[in-house]
Amino acid sequence: MSAVSLRISDSIHRRVREMAQLEGVSINQLITSALVEKLSSLRAEEYLAQRAARCSRAKFDAVLAKVRDAAPVKGDELAANVPPKAEAKAARRTDR
Repeated sequence: MSAVSLRISDSIHRRVREMAQLEGVSINQLITSALVEKLSSLRAEEYLAQRAARCSRAKFDAVLAKVRDAAPVKGDELAANVPPKAEAKAARRTDR
C-alpha cells in the first residue's frame, strides 16, 4: 500500500470529514472510494468513446431493420404520448 500526501483547502477537508462521519467511514476510506469511483467513470467514458468510434450507422440501421414489426408484449407498451414508429423514424432522419 502507498501513502499519498494531499493538500486541500480547509473547507474541502471539513466537508470530507463531515461526509466520512455521515457515512461511518474514515477520511482515507472516503477519499479512496471517491477516487475509485472517478477512475471507473473515466475508464467507462474512454471505453464508450472507443466503441462509438467503431460504430457504423449503416450497420445499426441494418440491425434495426431485422426487428419485426409486432405488437409489444403486455406491459411493454409505449406511453400514449410517444409517437408511432414511422413518426419517430422520420424525426431521426431530420435530426442528422
